[in-house]
Amino acid sequence: MSTWSITDPPAQSGRTIIVTGANSGLGRATTAALAGAGARVVMAVRDVSRGEQAAASIAGNTEVRELDLADLASVRRFAAEWNEPIDVLVNNAGVMSVPKGVTKDGFELQLGTNHLGPFALTNLLLPHVTDRVVNLASGAHKWGEIGLDDLNWTNRRYNRLAAYGQSKLANLLFTLELQRRLERDHSSVRAFAAHPGVAATNLGAHSGSFLMTQLAKVVNLMAQSEEMGALPTLYAATQDLPGASYVGPDGFGEWRGRPALARRSAAASDVTMAQLLWDASEQLTGVGYPALVG
Repeated sequence: MSTWSITDPPAQSGRTIIVTGANSGLGRATTAALAGAGARVVMAVRDVSRGEQAAASIAGNTEVRELDLADLASVRRFAAEWNEPIDVLVNNAGVMSVPKGVTKDGFELQLGTNHLGPFALTNLLLPHVTDRVVNLASGAHKWGEIGLDDLNWTNRRYNRLAAYGQSKLANLLFTLELQRRLERDHSSVRAFAAHPGVAATNLGAHSGSFLMTQLAKVVNLMAQSEEMGALPTLYAATQDLPGASYVGPDGFGEWRGRPALARRSAAASDVTMAQLLWDASEQLTGVGYPALVG
């Protein structure tokens, strides 16, 4: 096991990093570490008031901007208002195992928030990105399946855990196909994915199920801290890794520990499905891969 810790990211002075969902949990821990290392961190959050409260508690250079990944109009507005280089885009925000619902654009809530929103945001911002994109995935991708003919659970009986697994598998397939396109275009930008293992956050507090909420509380008692959970993200955001690398904790079952290259399922390495999902995501969001130079 390595000893890499929250204080080990190299100096980030002069770098601009966007972190979505930065006002709490892993996003806040990631923001605090990067700002502490000297980066200017733009906290892209749904609730600006809560974002400003979080920013006030973080030492370093932070800026709060509004972004709702469950609303493509908000995603487009955020991207349209951005006009400067981005060193790192961290797609951290997400929801987990929530009751059946839809985004403002009619997408199944977990797919829309966890994959389609970040997919659109990344492609809209990609011409500004100079170094890397980091997508937050999960060990839950291993039970996920891509229902390509029914991504939004319109015809299938809804299963919140299966829907979450699908969205997390989509994160890894998106990373895989994004890296393929970047390499094809001889871009120096790289795409990575990371997962926190089992970390004590509020992610499971909005399930709408009494049983699952209580289970989440029990799991949090045994989980590692938000700071430890943020280590794989920080590692992917700051270390020199091969494109499409997937980082997670190095302990038993990848539940906890220090950052190391993680294991992905065979489905998460399916290049054909990655391309098909990309095409479907472009059709659903109306956002395509941009033309890149260099």
